[in-house]
Amino acid sequence: MISFLVYLLTIVGIYGLMSLSLSFQYGRTGLVNFGQVAFFMVGAYASSIATAILGWPIGVGFILAIVAGGVLGALMALPIGDLRQDYWGIATLAAAELIRIIFLNTNLGSDYVGASYGITNIPAPFQGLFTTAQYGYFYLALVVVCVGAAYWLVTWLDRTPYGRLLKGIRESDEVARALGKDVRRARISALIIGGALAAAGGSIYAHFVGFIDPRFFLPMETFLVWAMVIMGGPGNNLGALVGTLVVEFIYNSTRFIDVPSQYSATVAALRMVLIGVLIILVILYLPRGLVPERKRRYGRPGGVSPSARPGERHAS
Repeated sequence: MISFLVYLLTIVGIYGLMSLSLSFQYGRTGLVNFGQVAFFMVGAYASSIATAILGWPIGVGFILAIVAGGVLGALMALPIGDLRQDYWGIATLAAAELIRIIFLNTNLGSDYVGASYGITNIPAPFQGLFTTAQYGYFYLALVVVCVGAAYWLVTWLDRTPYGRLLKGIRESDEVARALGKDVRRARISALIIGGALAAAGGSIYAHFVGFIDPRFFLPMETFLVWAMVIMGGPGNNLGALVGTLVVEFIYNSTRFIDVPSQYSATVAALRMVLIGVLIILVILYLPRGLVPERKRRYGRPGGVSPSARPGERHAS
């Protein structure tokens, strides 16, 4: 049970990076990204190619993955930067499938590396310094540090003028443009930052499992992350992590259900039904998620309330 909890929390942390990324894009900026798994996949492949095939250090592979995710975000956003949000969903979904098909049909180094064969023997960081039992705890701690850094970054960005601009774009493109803001540039930068965060999660995932292939990165992974964000609360970083914990717990809980082998596939499929039912209930009764976004209130300089009469001030 302890080993399972360590594994579960590690996976929650890895997918937590995906959720924070999507929460930043959708919850903060309003970008409907149905190709989130593409950033995860590019990060995993960039880091795996750098370390398992080219023999570069794992740290270099991790940085390369982040850069690759950011570059993919820019390439994906540049052609659609001026489109409405619903068109973003169509374009990003198509881009993700295109990237997956490219990896599915491309050999890397030899006829049996890459493509449908995947990449094997992906090294794990500092594995020689720990026993097998200890390494799980170390990797969990490493994931916690990465999630903490990503959480600090998106929270800090949220409190800057740039973060307020993204929220303004989420509420109304026209208002942001009327104030002289470059909406296209802000959208592109948001997808670059979100892509880099998701790619970091892909790199950590690849070194955790030691093997990847394109079948790991189907569109279902994107919609699982969407379920996490919607359930936790769009626009709330803590909510994104809470939603990740709930969805991953349900998704991995079926392994403890002892059923005859002929019913195992049915029971496994029921977890997706349960996740879908929970999403419907959340949308109906908690439309802002389990942990709603906190709305910041801004007063006038000197403590004057926007609704106060002339001469009135807030009580200190």
